[in-house]
Amino acid sequence: MPSVTIYSTPQCPYCRMVKAFFDRKGIPYRDINVAEDRKAAEEVVRISGQLGVPVTVVDGEVIVGFDAQRLNELFGAPKRGPVADVMILGAGPAGLTAAVYTARKGLSTLVIAQNIGGQALESWAIENYMGFRMVKGDDLMKRFEEQVRELQIQLELDGVLSLGMADGLFVVKTATERSFSARSVIIATGKHPRSLGVADEEKFIGRGLSICSTCDGPLFRGKTVAVVGGGNSALQTAIEMSGIAQTVYLIVRSTLRCDDAYLEIYRKKENIVTFTNVEVSRLIGEKFLTGIAIKDRKTGEERELALDGLFAEIGWLPNTGFLDDLVTLNQEKEVIIDVNCHTNVPGIFAAGDVTSVKGKQIIIAAGEGAKAALEVYEWLVKEGATGAAPPA
Repeated sequence: MPSVTIYSTPQCPYCRMVKAFFDRKGIPYRDINVAEDRKAAEEVVRISGQLGVPVTVVDGEVIVGFDAQRLNELFGAPKRGPVADVMILGAGPAGLTAAVYTARKGLSTLVIAQNIGGQALESWAIENYMGFRMVKGDDLMKRFEEQVRELQIQLELDGVLSLGMADGLFVVKTATERSFSARSVIIATGKHPRSLGVADEEKFIGRGLSICSTCDGPLFRGKTVAVVGGGNSALQTAIEMSGIAQTVYLIVRSTLRCDDAYLEIYRKKENIVTFTNVEVSRLIGEKFLTGIAIKDRKTGEERELALDGLFAEIGWLPNTGFLDDLVTLNQEKEVIIDVNCHTNVPGIFAAGDVTSVKGKQIIIAAGEGAKAALEVYEWLVKEGATGAAPPA
């Protein structure tokens, strides 16, 4: 049996994917939480050259991130699974709610997602979800997950690479080289953070530039970081990081555009230094990010800021790259749906932030997930594609 150690943080979705891979294989591993162990946090940087997680060590070999190809080379790719009634892509508020509804309708339900929680995991604090005065995003999603796991739902932590059709079924291929088939599909893949669009951005990802503040934030305890953005997500991240980092630079392209509730908390934080009407023009550093240059949008004047970490919170882009031309998208690359969550392809439905629905809120996504699930059930019964009883 190989010796496996995984360096992770509790909120990291990619860490959960790595651990799920070893759980499926029945291979034991040692899990080290670098958010709580400062020495382990220093050790993982030393052995991997990364300021990010997950980092997996297999018999002395260091594997950075969720490297599905290398893991499959070491341990073998799994075989194709059975055909499901419905395959739900994404496990955020829309996907998990849809799964509960399809399972309760007696449909065999398969959920495939990179993480459990989706974009909601990035929410440090949610104050507008009914039933909670205030709840952290990961805590709310844990409640969703608990309800899903109480039902007969197959949940696979994996990345979706493509969705196509073969022999009258919908077929998904995943990052771990697996293939899954179903009679119907609900696309609920949400969105991913927009990139800064500056030179050397890819070079510094995991080396000071983080794409997941809730994952990597604990690695910057007592250090200097910057948050780019002026909306609710940026303010939330700056506020939370102010309790971890020594200094937080808030880089705002124009002016702050966020809810008064966040502004009130933000104004009380003495270690948040704000720059408005500026943009990041350069990333500075050799092996690791050591600073950024910001440029005044009016005068063009540039100044440099020394820092250890950078978090971009400048908007989101839909996760639809795996669809190719299978369904119709709008100009923003969102899936176009009708009022009942139907796409232009019979048997494919969509819900949540990945769709053309205007409102992008957790509570709206959950409601759309329920709608999509009920529509899937009726469509399958009408098509005679499942043994489920017809609706009363």
